[in-house]
Amino acid sequence: MKLVNVTNSHSGLVLQQLENTDAFLVKVYTAGDTLVIYTEAPLHNEILIVNNNRSIRPQEIDEIKQRLLKKIAPDFYEEQSIAIIENDNMVEISIPKKQLL
Repeated sequence: MKLVNVTNSHSGLVLQQLENTDAFLVKVYTAGDTLVIYTEAPLHNEILIVNNNRSIRPQEIDEIKQRLLKKIAPDFYEEQSIAIIENDNMVEISIPKKQLL
C-alpha cells in the first residue's frame, strides 16, 4: 500500500482541524479510495482512516498504523495504550503520548 501525501489539496480540512482542535500538525494522505488524516497534538496523536466506498480491512489498519507510528519516536508513546475505534467506513486510532516528568 502506498500512502500519498495530499495535504495541500485539503487545505480547508487542515485549517479547520488546526483552528478547532488542539492539533498543531495535520497531514492528509490517500491510499486509493482511502483517506488518512494524521494529527499531532500536545498530549496525543490521532490517525483517522476513512473510506466511503467500502469497509476498511484489518490489514489496512495495521499497515497504516505501523507506517505512521514510525513518524513518532518510540519513547513518546506506549503500544499498549493505543486505542482503536472501528466503524464500517471509518477507523480512529488514538495514540496518547507519555507524560514526561
